[in-house]
Amino acid sequence: MYLATTGRRPDASPRPAGPGRRVPGTVIALGAVSLVTDVSSEMVTAVLPLYLVLGLGLSPLQFGFLDGLFNGATAVVRLLGGRLADRGGGRHRTVAGVGYLLSALSRLGLLLAGGAAGGIAAALAADRLGKGVRTAPRDAMISLSAPPEALGRAFGVHRAMDTTGALLGPLVAFVVLWATADAYDAVFVVSFATGLFGVLVLVLFVPAGPAVAVAAAGPRPAGRRRSRALGDPVFRRIVTAAALLGAATIGDSFLYLLLQRGLDLPPLLFPLLPLGAAACYLLLAVPAGRIADRTGRRTPFLCGHGALLAAYLTMTAPPGWPAAVLVLVLLGVFYAATDGVLMALAGPVLPPDGRAGGLAVLQTGQALARLVGAAGFGAAWTWWGPRPALTVAALALAAALAAAWRILPEGEAS
Repeated sequence: MYLATTGRRPDASPRPAGPGRRVPGTVIALGAVSLVTDVSSEMVTAVLPLYLVLGLGLSPLQFGFLDGLFNGATAVVRLLGGRLADRGGGRHRTVAGVGYLLSALSRLGLLLAGGAAGGIAAALAADRLGKGVRTAPRDAMISLSAPPEALGRAFGVHRAMDTTGALLGPLVAFVVLWATADAYDAVFVVSFATGLFGVLVLVLFVPAGPAVAVAAAGPRPAGRRRSRALGDPVFRRIVTAAALLGAATIGDSFLYLLLQRGLDLPPLLFPLLPLGAAACYLLLAVPAGRIADRTGRRTPFLCGHGALLAAYLTMTAPPGWPAAVLVLVLLGVFYAATDGVLMALAGPVLPPDGRAGGLAVLQTGQALARLVGAAGFGAAWTWWGPRPALTVAALALAAALAAAWRILPEGEAS
């Protein structure tokens, strides 16, 4: 194993002292890019279920397939982006920049598509392709810029900044819809301009050189090749567990639609529903990363999925504001304990010159699994109704959580 010579577990290390505890500038700059980009993307995400289901009349089954496309149909490009970023030390920023630009341009696709389902699907695919291209190089830059024992905190800071954008995006969408009398086209235009600004921030403030200042400082372990990530038994177990849990994840958009129906919210207020989850995520991302660095990253990751299971079970109860608030809080806990923590868990297992590609494999497996989960839940909702579909989803997640508890590695890599 890559970390066998260090004598440390891949998921936990002593807390660094002194200057080592400072978050690297590259992480802060990437966090600023993600903040701006998430304002752009979450503007669209906040209104998309409303636009497709209530505005264009798509069924839950159709929306489930589109939502799966929105989150999962990026596998080949995600892997390609990771490999391209690993080839040549200075390509991480370039590859990530292409992804950010593609996502910004996809907003124009939504604007030009009108009500055509094919055009909407193409625009959503372009956005997810952009996310697929940029995510692994970006996370590799974070992982390679911070010491292994502080990766949880570094990813927590990045995710907190990213979530600030997610918090602001629905608010901006709400303001635009209110100012334009529910003109969705105006949301797409503002989102496009904001996305372009995020690309500019990346070019101006993220270093163009190789992001290996910390993680690659030591000698490269003998016998490790960037193409053999899945040959590593510890990394393979991490991928398997993440995929199992991803297949039992139904997608936030469905939960927000169910909350909107249960509370009988007017369409104008729908974009505000993600704010509760985003606010909780923002508050907990850094503390969750610090806890993961101190205690090991496996347990927080699994406990985060336990919070998601609790959210599903809460959704099966009679609707009301107390239950809705609890669901949003649990969603925030889920993301704070899993998103960056998973990358911090897997990153040190991978060699520096193959980190982007390895993280791309992990993210691809999770995305494809979530494609299955979104489509399956959409079909179950269409055939059986929302309450039975939620019950099945909760049972599936409980089974996946039990399996992941046994599969995920703990203790020292070997």
